[in-house]
Amino acid sequence: MIFYKKGGTREGFTLIELLVVIAIIGILSSVVLASLNSAREKSRDAKRVADLKQIQLALELYFDDNNSTYPATLAPLTTGSYIPVIPEDPNGAAYSYSGLGGATCTDYHLRATLENAANPALDNDSDAAAGTACTGSAADAAGTDPIYDLKP
Repeated sequence: MIFYKKGGTREGFTLIELLVVIAIIGILSSVVLASLNSAREKSRDAKRVADLKQIQLALELYFDDNNSTYPATLAPLTTGSYIPVIPEDPNGAAYSYSGLGGATCTDYHLRATLENAANPALDNDSDAAAGTACTGSAADAAGTDPIYDLKP
């Protein structure tokens, strides 16, 4: 609807002008949402890396207190004062842990799959091959990218 002032000048917007503005706003909002999804992905990967570092620190504390052996599972870390709770992947799954070494766990392999295969953190992980799981531990798997994996 167009309004005209007393001198014949136009006041208001035409329907075409309004549709153009709405289309521009729609395009800009879709660009913002795409950027937001990328930021969320990076945030989840950063949390995964930080969680694995926290678990790794707890494993090293356990190792020092338990005759140079690692636990077969992550559960004993919470019964001591090593870590209050085992962190979970941002998608709700547990991180993969395997105690390695045969009868006693003298080694471990800790891993999580990152969403961004080009994440720079993957340049500094161990990329370890699967090892022999110790008694009571889950089977091991290779840590090839995009799996971020840690070993002692």
